[in-house]
Amino acid sequence: MSEKLLVRRAAVLGAGVMGAQIAAHLTNAGVDTVLFDLPAKEGAPNGIVLKAIANLGKLSPAPLASKALAEAIVPANYGTSDDGGGLEQLRGCDLIIEAIAERMDWKQDLYQKIAPFVADHAVLASNTSGLGINKLAEVLPEQLRHRFCGVHFFNPPRYMHLAELIPARTTDKAVLAGLETFLTTTLGKGVVYAKDTPNFIGNRIGVFSILATAHHTGEFKLGFDEVDAITGPLIGRPKSATYRTSDVVGLDTMAHVIKTMADTLPEDPWHKYFQSPKWLEALIAKGALGQKTGAGIFRKVGKDIQVLDLKAQDYKVATGTAAPEVVEILRNRNPAEKFAKLRESRHPQAQFLWAVFRDLFHYSAYHLADIAETARDVDLAIRWGYGWSLGPFETWQAAGWKQVAQWIADDIVAGKAMSGAPLPDWVFDGRDGVHAAEGSYSPARNAKLPRSALPVYQRQRFPDALLGEAFPQGDTVFENDGVRMWTDDDGIAVVSFKTKMNTVSDHVLNGVQEAVSRAEKDFKGLVIWQQKEPFSAGADLAGALGLLQAGGVQGFEAMVANFQATSQRIKYSLVPVVAAVRGLALGGGCEFQMHSARTVAGLESYIGLVEAGVGLLPAGGGLKEIAVRASQAAGPGGDVFAELKRYFETVAMAKVSTSAVEAQELGLLRDTDKVVFNAYELLYVAKKQALALAESGYRPPLPARRIAVAGDVGIATFKMMLVNMLEGRFISEYDYEIATRIATVLCGGEIDRGALVDEEWLLKLERQHFVELAQQPKTQERIAHMLKTGKPLRN
Repeated sequence: MSEKLLVRRAAVLGAGVMGAQIAAHLTNAGVDTVLFDLPAKEGAPNGIVLKAIANLGKLSPAPLASKALAEAIVPANYGTSDDGGGLEQLRGCDLIIEAIAERMDWKQDLYQKIAPFVADHAVLASNTSGLGINKLAEVLPEQLRHRFCGVHFFNPPRYMHLAELIPARTTDKAVLAGLETFLTTTLGKGVVYAKDTPNFIGNRIGVFSILATAHHTGEFKLGFDEVDAITGPLIGRPKSATYRTSDVVGLDTMAHVIKTMADTLPEDPWHKYFQSPKWLEALIAKGALGQKTGAGIFRKVGKDIQVLDLKAQDYKVATGTAAPEVVEILRNRNPAEKFAKLRESRHPQAQFLWAVFRDLFHYSAYHLADIAETARDVDLAIRWGYGWSLGPFETWQAAGWKQVAQWIADDIVAGKAMSGAPLPDWVFDGRDGVHAAEGSYSPARNAKLPRSALPVYQRQRFPDALLGEAFPQGDTVFENDGVRMWTDDDGIAVVSFKTKMNTVSDHVLNGVQEAVSRAEKDFKGLVIWQQKEPFSAGADLAGALGLLQAGGVQGFEAMVANFQATSQRIKYSLVPVVAAVRGLALGGGCEFQMHSARTVAGLESYIGLVEAGVGLLPAGGGLKEIAVRASQAAGPGGDVFAELKRYFETVAMAKVSTSAVEAQELGLLRDTDKVVFNAYELLYVAKKQALALAESGYRPPLPARRIAVAGDVGIATFKMMLVNMLEGRFISEYDYEIATRIATVLCGGEIDRGALVDEEWLLKLERQHFVELAQQPKTQERIAHMLKTGKPLRN
């Protein structure tokens, strides 16, 4: 069997929260998907599934890349009736993912029921979060066992990068390779192989970390809000830290996972801690299950966030913060010094943090050999599944392997650690860590194993690097204070920005123009790509405001003209310029990709012309480009205004797409632009697109000299819409002024409807209105407010 898994059609069994969202993400990826559940007792047989599909549109964050995709999911039920529904539909499926409730008996019953309908080539996978894969496989017929394994998506499946792949003893290696390739490229996942042990890797280590945190919260008498203040971004973890994360996951779900650990890991040396704390059981008994019920460890009352106070047995306003001396320790950029100071400090928060890290390191090292092949699998599972910036082994290695190992051993002997189990011998074999350039440590083989050689990973030029890993940065072609242009000697050059949030400064503008000139001379194409998100948060507002306040209107106008010149340089380059977008592409970032020959966008691209939010209008050629597109779409004598209408609301309301697919619907991406699901494959695809355009005889578009505009009639019609919004108090007086100016530029100014203009005419209008708005006090207030708070001001 080849490593290729051909998936024309997939089925998901179980339309609960997880099953429905997995079906949604398969559909996002263009996979024809059937979603099954039990036949409804009343009404339409597919009622349960239809309700689940309808519910997808209400979930936040949205499981679907576009609400319209809900209609593509095919509803079905486990009935075997002849009404066209039922299990017969499974025969045409190449991949079947089971995602029903976590009960061994239910899952096994279902497998016996579906087995006769599963095609001879189809792969069957269970999305269990911790049940035994070998045990599940026992009920399968012989011919299906080699095509069965576990695949555990993390919630929410569209956004969480991690997918754990758990082979059964009988699983065929080629089946695993095919599924790994499909998960990586088609669904955009980071795949980690886990051994068939309870809760696999992510939840085994992640939930232990939460249990250790809960244990030490009590030991050191800290408040839940205090713990969240020190176990979030200060230690490289998500803002939701520990207890808010538990509320989001659901306290009942947490309790279930803890119970699974208690029931299935009786031999674990930490077993006595595998129980829900009394306060957790009390909250669950009251129905306070976290975010989904409106109260858990935290709750929101009006504008106040309240936290459970164990002493008072009631909620109080959450005021817990990290102590200044602990913040100072955590801000130390030297991990070895940081851990030494945490261990030495007498402050309860510092002692708490050392204890939590110590027990996490101890547990991870003790269990590494049972749960994973290498330390890499553990660190990536925790990073991708829990959003930590470093995994447990990376953190330990960065802090000084030998010293930390000695401290842990000392604490075990002194009876301070949660368990007296000894650290494994390999920890003390003279090593300085588990990760190095040549690979990550495998206890089973007592060697460092390199990353997977599966061909799909050749598409990742810069994979998510672990500590000790480095990937060649390419040869620098040219560099200034704003950009670096580099190449891998494959005929395509890449230009990356060096500014904070990849904003567009004068150095970036001049650098991009220089990069285009060099690409025309020496390369087949140019890709604009950033090593880290975002693509670009837009113009450098602080710099622009500084210019204005210094009274430099001429300098300011020159900057706008230079911005437009850069966009035009991208558009009319003699070699294709491809924008590789992921994360935010706002304002000028959006305009650059609008002018490129093609955009390759990661699914999680949040694209928008947001200038109205800071009292401005798009003036890097964005409005000009929309007017050009509207004229081309309308065709000779067509209705340009009708084409402009959908764009106008997007720009005037500063709308940002919630996915690359939605950006296509908003017209900010073209239908010919490509959407890529794995962010680490973005550069590869963008380079291939540039090369394909170049090899097929690329020429830039001819200058647009006959652009039909909506003119004065268009402006008047937009104004009527705006007056209604103003009177309904949906917009402020100043919003009205900004939107009127946007309408004026889009419609080509106060000229006759249907008049023909060129690009220069529209660019001049953009500049004029942009500079006039920028001089208004209210715009300057909006810019200053955005810079200070990161939020728009409605004045």
